[in-house]
Amino acid sequence: MAKARQIVKRLKAVKNIRKITRTMELIATARFKRAMDRATEAAAYTRKLAEIVADLSRANLKFSHPLLDPRPETKRSVLLVLTSNRGLCGGYNAGVLRQATNQLAESARNGEEVELEVSGKRGISLFKFQKRPVERSYTHFDDEVPFAAVEELASRYAADFIAGRIDRLQVAYMQFKSASKQVPVVETLLPLGELGGDVEATADAGVDYDFLPSAEEILEEIVPAAFKAQVFKCFLDATVSEHISRMVAMKGATENAEEMIGILSQQYNRARQTQITSELAEIIGGVAALEG
Repeated sequence: MAKARQIVKRLKAVKNIRKITRTMELIATARFKRAMDRATEAAAYTRKLAEIVADLSRANLKFSHPLLDPRPETKRSVLLVLTSNRGLCGGYNAGVLRQATNQLAESARNGEEVELEVSGKRGISLFKFQKRPVERSYTHFDDEVPFAAVEELASRYAADFIAGRIDRLQVAYMQFKSASKQVPVVETLLPLGELGGDVEATADAGVDYDFLPSAEEILEEIVPAAFKAQVFKCFLDATVSEHISRMVAMKGATENAEEMIGILSQQYNRARQTQITSELAEIIGGVAALEG
């Protein structure tokens, strides 16, 4: 009887866990859809900026911007690490933090001075455990990433780069490729690469352009806007990837709980059957003793 009671307690506990994981899976699915919509809109905006720059490049302009200028030597850099505030998302944080740790080790070998900035409680906790100094930490970037907060962050990075206080900005995050593929990467955002280099110009070759205002003034606005859009895209990619990882992890946990419920139900049935058989044997034995 004691064994059956223990199985019933375990069965109730596993069923409660299944309810929790199933609920978390549904919540992650809903949040993923909202985050996916925002990421798609941001990707379209970034792509349109690149198309404009590609069209302007057809005019053979000689234009430079401080954010585009590579440094002859990288002495001081910033590594921004994007992790989650919550757990239960599989290997999401582990993959990003592994990439960040490898990059820090490589920078140390090259003699670079790296300022570490971390977004998310999981990353903050790891570097605190490693006793690695974190210059700045952020916990307010969650499901709904506000563009205003990201723009403020990107403006500071741009100002530091232009002033020569930093030579490079890198971001370690989970890059969103598709709903079935997310890759942890360390991406260099400053100095900016050639904008519009991967986008086919929409105009035919040899077409003359009229600029109002001048092409230089247009690019003066577009280059910082493109940089801010790239930083924002990193945050949105990280958010989408986090929700996908949590959705997959909770789906797996729910399936495992259902499998365990089936196993425990079988064990309970066998234990109950054994108990009933034993009780019947005792009754039959008692009746036989009375008859004797």
